[in-house]
Amino acid sequence: MRSLAPAVFVLIWSTGFLVGRGVSAHADANLFLSLRFLAVAAIFAAAAVAARAPWPRRPRQIGVQLAAGALMSGLYLGAGWWAMEHGLPAGVMALLGALQPIFTALVSVLFLRVRLGPTVWLGLAIGVAGVAMVLLPRLAAGSAGAEGMPGFPPLAVAAGMAGILSLTLGSMVQKSPLAAADLRSASALQSLGAAGVTALLALALGTPRWDHSAALWGGFAWSVLVLSLGGTTLLIWLMRSGEATRTAALLLLVPPLAAVQAWLLFGETLTAVQVAGFALAIAGVALARR
Repeated sequence: MRSLAPAVFVLIWSTGFLVGRGVSAHADANLFLSLRFLAVAAIFAAAAVAARAPWPRRPRQIGVQLAAGALMSGLYLGAGWWAMEHGLPAGVMALLGALQPIFTALVSVLFLRVRLGPTVWLGLAIGVAGVAMVLLPRLAAGSAGAEGMPGFPPLAVAAGMAGILSLTLGSMVQKSPLAAADLRSASALQSLGAAGVTALLALALGTPRWDHSAALWGGFAWSVLVLSLGGTTLLIWLMRSGEATRTAALLLLVPPLAAVQAWLLFGETLTAVQVAGFALAIAGVALARR
């Protein structure tokens, strides 16, 4: 399991961006996520009760679980799916996800007083340059597009970046000793924390859209059974079991995997400069993660 889990996690994780892109035409993103997280919370709670698993009892322990879910799933997916719903391609959102180590490094330096070597800073600089190559041409084109090239709405890009920062902070909370708990009961509480955030986002930013199409219910089933019960559980298990370093290297495969899948399913395209930016960003993150 230790050998296969990181690769399985990456394959599952790369499909999450496609689900968000696919269901955007059928339902409001945060309404979809709220129902997904409530269903996941119910399944994990039932599993915990059936197994008589221990539950966090101290208020601080419960609060940490809720906060981890709110950051790692609620704000991360709520902002990211909203960004894709408002014009950010799934492949580009996946690229932003690969920048999590850059945010991790910055948070570590600014708040945890961690000292980084020159190789790390060089990798971060290369990664930022690669992301700029992907984003700037379409940001310059504007949201209405110019010269036949559709633009990236700046607000959608900002929302995507905010989602990745939330994932970074949530991962740090997940490593806290207070977050240690049975995986079933912890996942139930974290899913409730995520549902609370996405429900607020749905009320503030969304519209009550749900067309009951087969594509929508298929995406919902995949999100609950595979992405949440499988992918998110694997992510938590990998971080708790010390396999995060192996996962870090494999996470570099998520952007190209998601981009290829988006090309096959949705016809999303990137220019040659943007493809080069993908490669440069991944190389920079790989160098920084050494």
